[in-house]
Amino acid sequence: VHSSFNKRITRIMAFSTIDKSTLYQNTVLYDGDGTDARGITGVGFQPDLTLIKQRDDYDRDWIWTDAVRAATKTLRSNTTAGESTDGSYLQSFNADGFTIGDSVNVNNSSGNNYYAAWNWKANGSGSANTDGDIASTVSVNTTSGFSIVTYTGTGVAGATIGHGLATTPAFIIVKCLSATQPWRVYHGSLGADYALILNNTIAKDDDTTAWNDTEPTSSVFSAGTTASINGSGSTYVAYCFAEIAGYSKFGSYKGNNGGSDGPFVYTAFAPQLVIQKLSSHAGANWYVRDIKRDTYNTRDNTLRFNTNTTESSSEDIDFLSNGFKCRANGLNQQDNGYTYLYMAFGQPIISNSGVSANAR
Repeated sequence: VHSSFNKRITRIMAFSTIDKSTLYQNTVLYDGDGTDARGITGVGFQPDLTLIKQRDDYDRDWIWTDAVRAATKTLRSNTTAGESTDGSYLQSFNADGFTIGDSVNVNNSSGNNYYAAWNWKANGSGSANTDGDIASTVSVNTTSGFSIVTYTGTGVAGATIGHGLATTPAFIIVKCLSATQPWRVYHGSLGADYALILNNTIAKDDDTTAWNDTEPTSSVFSAGTTASINGSGSTYVAYCFAEIAGYSKFGSYKGNNGGSDGPFVYTAFAPQLVIQKLSSHAGANWYVRDIKRDTYNTRDNTLRFNTNTTESSSEDIDFLSNGFKCRANGLNQQDNGYTYLYMAFGQPIISNSGVSANAR
């Protein structure tokens, strides 16, 4: 009877093809010391996308680097600036982490010099992909549902770009590399009729020039004519994420202004990283929370993709063994009746090898 009951219970839980989520996405913390060519370890894999943000003391830009563009090529999600090349930020991706230079944005030696780095695994520098109308270079990890895509725009409405995931992406971030343009975001809960902007606080925008009102498929995503996604001759990077049962989820929820009894969002895994964004109204930030900067509930240490401001404590949230629960009112996570998007990554409740996550 006991065995039969366990089998019924595990069938309704989200099995995952992933045993250990930190082999695909992991956050590390470190203190800056100003030393050039300094190795940061503890990631658990060689990252292909690394985001770094100084947490305290100074207002420093976000630093985004990836293995397809090369570690020394930098983007900043709190600005519209194009790509820059600077070896004082990241210098290389290594087997268990990365090497940083002596820039204050990644390795300050004075004052409060605390940093966080969020890392994802793809598949190195990438390979050619001809699935779409526009040829692309794709570094993909189909197990974890993540790919890095670079391409050159054509300006043709409805042009398609191959993403390599072999399943439909639920979340796409695109940034123009060669010009000053906003970061454009597709979220499956909004659909292709709408777009968001990562570097500011606007609400969803009904813009046919973004995704050409065409949903992505298991092989390609579509682009309109906007210069932020598909300008003729401009170069771009896209970060594409597909949902993987028990590991990643990209959905939405309604705020209830319920204070400590806010919405509970079921993810079917123990969250390690949660990003939230109000989509129905303007004015809210892209909130970033994780289990490394806040090691127990409630979790209130927040950084924001769209601003260079330091870490703050606001709008508590609980990370649970099967989802997250909002514990405080506020525009950024649970105003009554407002719609919020989330992007979550975590450890499976029941992994492929039958390992259960512990409650937090």
